[in-house]
Amino acid sequence: MNDIKEQIKIVLLVIIAGTLIIEMVMSPAINDDNNESPEIVSAQTQPVNAAQSLNNTPNPLVQEAVKIEKPKGPLSVISFDEETFDFGNIKQNSTDNKHVFKFTNKGSNPLIISNAKGSCGCTVPQFPKEPIPPGETGEIVVEYKPGKQKGNQRKTITVTANTDPPDTRIAISAIVEEAPE
Repeated sequence: MNDIKEQIKIVLLVIIAGTLIIEMVMSPAINDDNNESPEIVSAQTQPVNAAQSLNNTPNPLVQEAVKIEKPKGPLSVISFDEETFDFGNIKQNSTDNKHVFKFTNKGSNPLIISNAKGSCGCTVPQFPKEPIPPGETGEIVVEYKPGKQKGNQRKTITVTANTDPPDTRIAISAIVEEAPE
């Protein structure tokens, strides 16, 4: 019985994902084409839900999902001294795994880091909140707490700044050894 429930959940998720993909693909094309009459446009797409069909507005979830954040302000260039760091062998539940990634603003405008996010909660980056002037350096401190993870681990940190592209990725790795309990 549980297998059937799981299969139904998967089928429903696939249907929802397919509907969102179709909506994302169709919405920009329909909105950008001014030559079609409203009757043709409404015949080409089906509303995602009843509330949407009543007021004929685009689905806000789809609009949010397709939004691509562009860098704010004048662009700059970030250059890391190293883009990866290997902690080597470490123990489960260890908490003293920190590494400093140094970078330089190689652009002609101040570098503004708006976010730095680890690929999981075990990887926590700290980044400068102030603009980094052209030619100056800064640091992103990454702390890795493996918890119960074991074996080869690789985690990425996505740094979002006023660069093109806006996201730059750095990474850490480790071999996490099982700690006796």
